[in-house]
Amino acid sequence: MNREVTLPLIVDHRGTFQVAAADVSKLLRTVGGRWLRLVEAGQDELDEDTVATLTIELAKLADRIDVACIAHSSGTAPD
Repeated sequence: MNREVTLPLIVDHRGTFQVAAADVSKLLRTVGGRWLRLVEAGQDELDEDTVATLTIELAKLADRIDVACIAHSSGTAPD
């Protein structure tokens, strides 16, 4: 069950690669979700507590990205 997550590459006027923040936060949540499903499927080489902790941290990072983008879009600074 190897599904790929594709991030579109966008180049700005200076030739710098850009990627949408929504795609990054989705990728972070997808990675965490995939790890959890592997643990639930009984992958012995994965430590359940470690996977849970890493998944939570990825979700927190995704949340911070989302909050920063919302704040930027609304013209307010995140807490």
